[in-house]
Amino acid sequence: MFLFLFSGMAHSSVYIKYYNADSKSYTWEVKIAGTMTKVEFGGNRTSTVTIQGGSSECIIYTSCGEVKLSTDVKITIKNGCITIG
Repeated sequence: MFLFLFSGMAHSSVYIKYYNADSKSYTWEVKIAGTMTKVEFGGNRTSTVTIQGGSSECIIYTSCGEVKLSTDVKITIKNGCITIG
């Protein structure tokens, strides 16, 4: 039973690998497991961010629209928009 609980905790966040091609940093609203939070993506860099919140999926709200992401995703940010892959 302990293994099951630990396994559930391991998937309670969304891990994102990102490349921000813009010099600007972006702070966007994120919905994870029904809760709203904010996340910042630093400008001109390749980095990672982990969004805690009890789910392995989230929705990021950008000026280009909503983007649904799952954990271990790679994204690129260019001109303030997110592309997956």
